[in-house]
Parts: sequence; structure tokens; C-alpha cells
Amino acid sequence: MSCFIVFVSGFAAATFLPIYSEAVYLYYLPKTEHPLLLTLCAAVGNTLGSLVNYYIGLLGEHYLRKKVDPDKLDKAEKIFAKWGGWSLLLSWAPVIGDPLTFVAGLFRYDVKKFLILVFIAKFGRYFILYLGWAHLF
Repeated sequence: MSCFIVFVSGFAAATFLPIYSEAVYLYYLPKTEHPLLLTLCAAVGNTLGSLVNYYIGLLGEHYLRKKVDPDKLDKAEKIFAKWGGWSLLLSWAPVIGDPLTFVAGLFRYDVKKFLILVFIAKFGRYFILYLGWAHLF
């Protein structure tokens, strides 16, 4: 049950909802016999939540192109084309992570690459939390 709760928490936290999955993860970490499975559940949930942002960006492209200055959008797209993939390694970060995953969808970044990079970032964050917890306790 803890894996499911951590998965759902991770999923919801990766969307634009103001939820902090790290607290839920750290709450269940000492209660589990399988900390790496819990870490994997959190990372998969968080990655799939980011995929929601990706698809919102993908579906919102037409609307945004009507509302935003085309020159600014083209400039942003060129910057994302150059650094976008690597910037997704920051998708774990508060404040900037969710918008990065949205922008990836907006600019139609390859979804397979998106999933790989975002999973690495999300798993890395939870794994670092696990290592910190394991070191303290």
C-alpha cells in the first residue's frame, strides 16, 4: 500500500498541483522493507505526472501560438532545441521542473528521450533522499 501512496503522491506532485511528494516518500521510507522499490514507485509516479505536463504543453501549443508573440516563441523554441534535453535533468527541481516538462511538450520534444531524461532526474532525486535517510538512520 505504501508504494501505491508514494506513486500517487509522486504523480500528483509532478503536475502543477502544490503537493510535495518528498515528505510522503520520507514518511514511508522507514516503514518499508524494500526502500529501492519505494524509490522506484516514487520515481515512476513522478515521471508519469511530468508526462501529463508534457501532454498539456503538446495540446496547448495551438492556443499559446495565438496568445504569445511569435518572435518570442520562436526564440524560446531555438533555446529549447539547443538546451532543452539537458534542461530536463532539472525536472526534479521545485519551481522550474514542472514548467520545463510543459515546455518540452509545447516544443514537441521527442517523448522517448523526454521519458528517459525525466526518469533519470526523478529517480536521482528520490535516490539521493534515500541515501541521506540511510546515512542518518
